[in-house]
Amino acid sequence: MSGKEIMFTPVKLGSIQLKNRLVMAPLTRMRAIDGDVPNPLAKTYYEQRASAGLIISEATQISPIGKGYPATPGIYSAEQTAAWKEIVNAVHAKGGKMVAQLWHVGRISHSSLHPEQGAPEAPSAIAPAGQTYGADWKLHDYETPKAMTAEDIARLLKDFELAAANAKAAGFDGIEIHSANGYLLDQFLQDKTNQRTDEYGGSIENRVRLLGEVIESVAKVFPSDRIGVRLSPYGSFNDMADSDPIALFNAVIQKLNVYQLSYVHMIEPRSTTAGGNDQVDAGAPITSEIFRTAYKGKFISAGGYDQAMGEAVLEAGLADAVAYGRLYIANPDLAERFEQGAALNAYNRATFYGGAEVGYTDYPTL
Repeated sequence: MSGKEIMFTPVKLGSIQLKNRLVMAPLTRMRAIDGDVPNPLAKTYYEQRASAGLIISEATQISPIGKGYPATPGIYSAEQTAAWKEIVNAVHAKGGKMVAQLWHVGRISHSSLHPEQGAPEAPSAIAPAGQTYGADWKLHDYETPKAMTAEDIARLLKDFELAAANAKAAGFDGIEIHSANGYLLDQFLQDKTNQRTDEYGGSIENRVRLLGEVIESVAKVFPSDRIGVRLSPYGSFNDMADSDPIALFNAVIQKLNVYQLSYVHMIEPRSTTAGGNDQVDAGAPITSEIFRTAYKGKFISAGGYDQAMGEAVLEAGLADAVAYGRLYIANPDLAERFEQGAALNAYNRATFYGGAEVGYTDYPTL
């Protein structure tokens, strides 16, 4: 079977049945309204893209202190949950499947985004290099985060469980735990950001502990075959690094194998190590080649794929499904365009973050 034929065959990720192997990647769009409630336009935006085999929601903070950018939606309040329910119902009505990506940004934040909670929190009190957007949509230097206490970690696990319960109430088909891109769970995994001396730091086993505990917390709500995990080995985004990424991420995968998850979703570092926003680092390691064989379950690969590259990775058996981000922003009917070999709309990077309909719900379909 050719890669194109494989792309349009159904696949089951745990107990989530997909009609095809195109996944809409989680895409931060920064259009939430007051109270971090999803924008009413988000219903149209996601519904337009329901021909994907699976939609992964934009990263959605599990708590106020988990927020890292202006106007990102949450999933910790009744109002947020009600808005998500409308979105999920619209996707289901079009025959789509959708999971909620649960997010805590850790140190990649600014106190203006959560003034009541104060400074961002992280495994260790190490500020990232660079600047970030505050509540005023202006750039500010990163602050030194507060190192999380045992009590903070216990609260975090409760926050994940509540977010999962809200995702279930909203009707999502499952959840994805965001443990990638230099956000909180990734900060616990990698030794550049985790310099703790308790049971959550030091050895690889200790650094992987929190991710396991988060999976166990959300598994009180969703069965494990409706839980996915996102990872970004070698990714340098958000000032990340580890002294031995192969040992670390092999250990992570061995741990994930135990849980019999819906899937693991891995970002190729070629798209998170390059200098420019649209550059691809051709010399980056190919994680699907390094880690795919170690993972016993279903595998989603993401990171700068075009149609031909996606078909090739499916044909080679290096992924069970392929996630597309920027192409899905500009092409609501990406699945139909791929199937027909139709031309793609170009995306407008200037409208990725913030704003209203323009660059969000106004891209044309075939």
